[in-house]
Amino acid sequence: MTLPDFLLFALPAVFLTGLSKGGFGGALGGIAVPLLALSLSPKQAAAVMLPILCLADLVGLKAYFGKWDTANLKVMLPGALIGIIIGSLTFELLDDNLVGLLIGLIAVSFVLLGLIHGNQAPRPLHKGRGTLLSSLAGFTSFVAHAGGPPVMMHLLPQQLDKVRYVATINVFFLLTNALKLIPYTALGQFSQDNLLLSLALAPIVPLGVWSGLWLQSRVNHLWFYRIARLGMLLAGGQLIYSNL
Repeated sequence: MTLPDFLLFALPAVFLTGLSKGGFGGALGGIAVPLLALSLSPKQAAAVMLPILCLADLVGLKAYFGKWDTANLKVMLPGALIGIIIGSLTFELLDDNLVGLLIGLIAVSFVLLGLIHGNQAPRPLHKGRGTLLSSLAGFTSFVAHAGGPPVMMHLLPQQLDKVRYVATINVFFLLTNALKLIPYTALGQFSQDNLLLSLALAPIVPLGVWSGLWLQSRVNHLWFYRIARLGMLLAGGQLIYSNL
């Protein structure tokens, strides 16, 4: 990677990842891999980002420890495991562009449907829907670290308290990303070059996470969800644009 690419694409991708993880439940995280893929291949971008994501999850854990929604996690984590297994078995067969395009379309459709239906009363946890969307999140997270939209589709309608919402997403992806390390290693994705680039980008992670925590504490419940949906729309639009 050249120095201009490092400054223009890699640093913003990592900062936005930390910002999103720290304060907005991954709403902006879907931008990171497409942005990094402007200077690297999609699979290399995914390999470089995985250690970054794990570090961001760990940095954010202290702020949200014990504040997550246990009932949701009991539904979501088994689904994520199913999705990761499917992603591992089909990794060599997958077309990155098609997967990214589908994720983007799902994300944009979800936001637009929410605008059409307007403000609705909070929906209770639905186990079947939660398991299905979490499986999709595990799969898309494995392929392109784009598990945010399916998870948001599951959690946003419940209208959880913003801290509980972010904490639930934080621990969900902390465990999901840790599980992904095993098949990524087995598939030979962690080359020396990839790991060195991850290491060079690592110092940006705490700065992004702390910035996200600072912003989240100053945004009320209504605007928090508006920003989360806007982030989801932007991430979906970026995925569609970059994969067409």
